[in-house]
Amino acid sequence: MSRKRTIRLAGAVLLATGTATALATPSVANPQTAEADSPKPVASAAMAEAMQRDLGLTAEQAQTRLAQETKARNAEDTLRQSLGNSFGGAFFDAERGKLVVGTTDASEKSAVRSAGAVAKVVPNSKQELNAAKAELDRMEGSAPDSITGWYVDTRSNSVVVNVNKTKRDAETNKFLARARSVDESVRVEQVKRSPRTLYNLIGGDAYYMGSGGRCSVGFPLQGGGMVTAGHCGDTGTSASGHNQVHMGYFQGSSFPGNDYAWVSANSSWTSKPWVNMYNGYARTVAGSQEAPVGSSICRSGSTTGWHCGTVEAKNQTVRYSQGAVYGLTRTDVCAEPGDSGGSFISGNQAQGMTSGGSGNCTLGGTTFFQPVNEALNAYGLQLATN
Repeated sequence: MSRKRTIRLAGAVLLATGTATALATPSVANPQTAEADSPKPVASAAMAEAMQRDLGLTAEQAQTRLAQETKARNAEDTLRQSLGNSFGGAFFDAERGKLVVGTTDASEKSAVRSAGAVAKVVPNSKQELNAAKAELDRMEGSAPDSITGWYVDTRSNSVVVNVNKTKRDAETNKFLARARSVDESVRVEQVKRSPRTLYNLIGGDAYYMGSGGRCSVGFPLQGGGMVTAGHCGDTGTSASGHNQVHMGYFQGSSFPGNDYAWVSANSSWTSKPWVNMYNGYARTVAGSQEAPVGSSICRSGSTTGWHCGTVEAKNQTVRYSQGAVYGLTRTDVCAEPGDSGGSFISGNQAQGMTSGGSGNCTLGGTTFFQPVNEALNAYGLQLATN
């Protein structure tokens, strides 16, 4: 691998939120009357409206981009398998409207182009980058508090280590020197803030834990229940809905290490394949196909509502005060306290549940989510889908 120049790292923050598909309307509604009171099934114009606001697109551009990203998702799935060990990662290039696919083998460029993607010869395979990132994961226990996390950056074909610039000291520099020695692909970027868990008792489409605090629904499940953020509750914790009516119990929870959980729901609650868009409408969930880096993505949360942005990186390690979480996805979507556990969706495909981040929805920020498929696979669950 070739030596990459050093840059400075970014930070993260945990955010408690959730989106209730099978939810009641944006105003508090009884779950038994959700059929009548729930947001109307998705209006694509409403999604386009949020993308216009947050991504600076026209309505036509938003629809075009969603179509382009559907093709990009399919192309990434195909090329990841066909390129094998030479696959160097992929990301959606919004300016070109195409997927850019890295390959360490120049002879594969024509195959990439044949799949409708842009070929880019890179020094490191995705497998090599993941191996370097895994080595950093093994060093997590010795990292100082100033180190906020690390992730594979497919755009630059490197592994980025994030450091809080306000806490950088001699111990930090020693760790960074060790991190750089792991592989030439490792580089450093600085950020202004460190991650933290956030529980904010604000009304809306929320649920409440018997142990205290409030989070929000992530994605409803077939057969009842939901997935949400693991830091919201331990296994056995009771949960009540937005109207304080008992819902169920945390049947499984993993945090730190991961940040996912699943919560059972009793007969008072009906799962619907929707994500609340906080405008009287809901986005319908059709599946959970993973979106490429560079894709547009939207988030639903009970504090800040519906906001959109872009997938920046995958497989991020984030160091919260409670411990490190591995394999998160990094976005530039804003979020605030009270948004943890909420839905991330790209097009009509579920992506994950809000974990944490930094910044806010006034100035912008970075938000991380726990990929939903990992949670579904861990517990043998299926999403409620259209």
